[in-house]
Amino acid sequence: MRLHDLRPPKGARRERRRVGRGLGSGRGTTAGKGTKGQKARSGGAKPPYFEGGQLPLVRRLPHRRGFKNPFRVSFTAVNLRQLAELPAHSEVTVETLVAHGLVHPGERPIKLLGDGEITVPLRVRVDRVSAPARAKIEAAGGSVEELLPRKEKRGKPRGAARVAEGSA
Repeated sequence: MRLHDLRPPKGARRERRRVGRGLGSGRGTTAGKGTKGQKARSGGAKPPYFEGGQLPLVRRLPHRRGFKNPFRVSFTAVNLRQLAELPAHSEVTVETLVAHGLVHPGERPIKLLGDGEITVPLRVRVDRVSAPARAKIEAAGGSVEELLPRKEKRGKPRGAARVAEGSA
């Protein structure tokens, strides 16, 4: 057997269907396009979303508005009232919150919010702490450490513009 003897098996390759090549071919006259109508004409192909001139579904639905910030950090909220049961002088970390069943393991960054009161001093080490929560913890004799760095605000501080206007 030589290279020029190689052939595909019988039936593996079909001949191309040649349309519009006369009546004797069996695919003459209308060339498989049926009789008349938009689809029988040249250039009659319409996109899949075309609905015969009716306002297409694509245009009937409201357009998605606004934008989604890809850099947004979403926090899991934990309130101060949930920490009230913890013993005094204990350290509050992500691990202790998981151990007490306040958050699920592997949950997003945690932010401590100031809803509720606290009387025992705690050492808190979480990703973020709100200003009211920080004030209540420090008033009870505890300490706060944020693990996630905050972004620096660009431009002048809000109060600086008013102070400059007032002095002029």
